[in-house]
Amino acid sequence: MHIYGTRNRPTSFEATDFLRSNERMARLLPAAMRMADLQRDVGMVLPAMAGNCDVLSFQEGVLVLAVPSSAVAARLKQQLPKLQSSLQGRGWQVVSLRLKVQVTRAMPEQVEMRTLELPETAVHAFEELGDSLPDTPQNAALVAAVKRLAEKRRRG
Repeated sequence: MHIYGTRNRPTSFEATDFLRSNERMARLLPAAMRMADLQRDVGMVLPAMAGNCDVLSFQEGVLVLAVPSSAVAARLKQQLPKLQSSLQGRGWQVVSLRLKVQVTRAMPEQVEMRTLELPETAVHAFEELGDSLPDTPQNAALVAAVKRLAEKRRRG
């Protein structure tokens, strides 16, 4: 089942599968579907603004929309009466609308991971440490970890 209104279709399938997998989580599915339906209806009423706002909550007739900036909020405020009346026409009991500016951090598409490069002397010191630790049951995991670290850095 796809939660309509979500921007990423594969993620919405994963979310609904997750919600259905557990009895307690399955109780959230109707609320998630309701929010997705509301998000879809907001997008149908204001197609030009749909990409710039997300439904945060809808409780006791108060619809709260998240917007990325105050400039978008100012433009959307002009459309609120139209949005409210259109949503009421679609069966949503919207008494009032609120906007909440939520600036999100721009994340790069792909984060570069750096690996720590140890100098040859450090790798050699780890090898010596692994060989010099007493061979006791308490040290077994530590010795194995130190030796794996040295071996990995020697190869890579």
